[in-house]
Amino acid sequence: MNISRTRIKICGITRQEDALAAIGFGADALGLVFVQASPRYVSIEQAQELVKPLPAFISKVGLFVNASSAEVSNVINNVALDYLQFHGEEEETFCTQFSKPYIKAIRLKPETDLLEIISKFKSAAAILIDAWHPDIAGGTGKTFEWSLLNELPKENIPVIILAGGLNQENVNSAVHLIRPYAVDVSTGVEDSPGIKSAEKIRKFVTEVNRGE
Repeated sequence: MNISRTRIKICGITRQEDALAAIGFGADALGLVFVQASPRYVSIEQAQELVKPLPAFISKVGLFVNASSAEVSNVINNVALDYLQFHGEEEETFCTQFSKPYIKAIRLKPETDLLEIISKFKSAAAILIDAWHPDIAGGTGKTFEWSLLNELPKENIPVIILAGGLNQENVNSAVHLIRPYAVDVSTGVEDSPGIKSAEKIRKFVTEVNRGE
């Protein structure tokens, strides 16, 4: 797929001011984490308040890790999400049961056969490639060998979202090297876990656009 620009998702939003700052600086999507073990976790009630003032054409993405069907359904029945993002060991049949487009995250180990895993999620709206961590499913702040993604075919796979350790210092290089459909950042624009920095968001967005 030819893309005119790299889209930007700011994940782990917990405060309304952070959501509005991200949108104001040009983010295309916001991620809400429904994983209680995460420092970026938001409850259904918090999420409802966060999405209420958001304007049209901003995608709201709900992130889950090995949640039950009932847990996911409870969230989507109460929060106006546009996409679901699965960061655990979910199979394609699980991801497709909610009648919403989904993003499947793959945490990349050195021995991972990336193309084989991607082939199991042909129904995904996008594949998000993140760094592997043995204990944390996302938001690790760790990078991986980006050049591995250049080995993927350009056709017949879902679009690729690059995540893992991105920040204002390295995202320009990542965009030049990979040309991903989108980039996803969380820790790289934070002052502390779950608390975003408007200035870091601004610089991050600037560097993504400069990498075009």
